[in-house]
Amino acid sequence: MQLDTKISVTKRLNRIEGQVRGLSKMITDDRYCIDVVTQIAAVQAALRKVEEEVLRDHVAHCVDHAIASGDADEQRRKVAELMAVFGRSRG
Repeated sequence: MQLDTKISVTKRLNRIEGQVRGLSKMITDDRYCIDVVTQIAAVQAALRKVEEEVLRDHVAHCVDHAIASGDADEQRRKVAELMAVFGRSRG
């Protein structure tokens, strides 16, 4: 993973960690269920953005390297990895 992506993703994950702690406090404080569900949706959206950033980095470097290498087997492996990830995310 590229350094700039690693730094950005780490910052996002730290914010998400704070959001999750906030969710736990909302439960403890008996907050209104819809407010809790709204915050859960916000955490899920934030995680999707992290996932997109990591995938973008992967495609820009790992997949690009496989394409540039000319190794057909490696190219197929990288495409298969991406398809498996997309399949799981739709699951």
